[in-house]
Amino acid sequence: MAVDPRTPVIAGVGQRSQRVEDLAAALEPIDLLASAARAAADDAGAPGLAAAADTVAVVDIVSWKYLDPGALLARRLGREAPVQSVTTTLGGNSPQLLVNELAPAVARGDADVVLLGGAESMYTRLRARREPKTWLDWAQTDDAPCPRVLGDGRPGTNDYEMAHLAVAPTLIYPLLETAVRAAAGRSVEEHQRYVSELWSTFAAVAAGNPFAWSRDAWSPEEIRTPSTDNRMVTFPYTKRMCANIEVDQAAAVLLCSYEAARSAGVPDDRLVFPLAGADAHDHFFFSERASLAESPAIGIAGRAMFAAAGVDLDDVARFDLYSCFPSAVQIAMGALGLTGRHGGDERPLTVTGGLAFAGGPANDYPTHAIAAMVDACRRDPGSVGMVSALGWYVTKHSLGLYSTTPPSDGFARVDPAKTQTEVDALPRRSVAGGYDGEATVEAMSVVIERDGSPSLAIVSLLTPPGARVLANSREPDVMQAMTGEAWEGRTVRVRTDGAANELAV
Repeated sequence: MAVDPRTPVIAGVGQRSQRVEDLAAALEPIDLLASAARAAADDAGAPGLAAAADTVAVVDIVSWKYLDPGALLARRLGREAPVQSVTTTLGGNSPQLLVNELAPAVARGDADVVLLGGAESMYTRLRARREPKTWLDWAQTDDAPCPRVLGDGRPGTNDYEMAHLAVAPTLIYPLLETAVRAAAGRSVEEHQRYVSELWSTFAAVAAGNPFAWSRDAWSPEEIRTPSTDNRMVTFPYTKRMCANIEVDQAAAVLLCSYEAARSAGVPDDRLVFPLAGADAHDHFFFSERASLAESPAIGIAGRAMFAAAGVDLDDVARFDLYSCFPSAVQIAMGALGLTGRHGGDERPLTVTGGLAFAGGPANDYPTHAIAAMVDACRRDPGSVGMVSALGWYVTKHSLGLYSTTPPSDGFARVDPAKTQTEVDALPRRSVAGGYDGEATVEAMSVVIERDGSPSLAIVSLLTPPGARVLANSREPDVMQAMTGEAWEGRTVRVRTDGAANELAV
């Protein structure tokens, strides 16, 4: 069929990584990204395409801050003419959000060639801080701040959550995991086995991914069993169940109008079309959500996206579900209605291997997922692939569909106001604040020190009227017991000092 010349299309993708002994010689993030951008142009068969971009969008970089990374990237690629530069707030939803926002700009004629991507050199940055320290002579520019910043910039936790030390992914996602465990009705041992079997399928994909940071095909037993190189981080998560942020990785995508791609000489067999995209966020702070084991926003955004594209879940050949931790994948599966291999559905849930194995470069992992999905769609012409991207604590969500078959009515951007209104209308929990009385355990996570001893438990509980209470425990016997048996559904006593709550057991 004839393709509208303004139809957005991905012409090329590029991925790069580095792991150098001489840290002073390591590429800084913007130069690693420039390398990925050149690789994307080569992938398109149009070596000058990246430098020709009129819009340059860079995902927020954590390992080194640039005032206007898009403008700096354009200069690194040899473009002195002004570009429209875009960046994002914090959040792993950002790369797919950029596609969802910029594909319509291409369709409207506001952009012809968009270069989008991100990079992290966290592996180098963290090692440079260790003794003997290495000075990293990385760019510090006098650019004005990037004029366009996309995304919701709110912090991921509120004061109540922070007062109970629920302040980081390795503390909050284990809490969500035990809520998922309770909803599934599994024992501790049964759930650890289930999760390790799921994660082993991700490791197997990473083993075959030439761009993966770790290419070891870990077995379920190797993933769930604590060892000297696989310590328990926060129960129930071992190190191999956690996203690996200590990577140097970059990925770039060239998003063009069909007309611009063909004019640049990009062959038809390289072109992959974004079909549709949708965004929404769950009730922003996890303590206010009706259930810690569910994401209504993913379900609402997913259904709206499928309807806009004129496809359904059964039409999708493969997925890349955001996989910072196992709970994120399981919650997405539940929201979308996926059963996975345990339910007889053999469709891949990742095309990279996920953040634990392929690599978790801060906010930029989904750019790698999109790049891998483009390659997968090229290998299976006419098929449909789906990418889900996530920010904070199963909070901010961006979803996208891709295929080599162009959409009949152009890229379909679901109105985010519509999906968000639907999410916001759903029930939410009141928060009990300082609480003294009985409550029912809903979920828990237990921080484990490097010597194997527990040091902190974070517990979510429900009061008899249904309000949510957060509490802590530092009692060794209590914390140890929580690692061996499921406490969900148990009634316990909570006491407060007015500032924070603790278990009185």
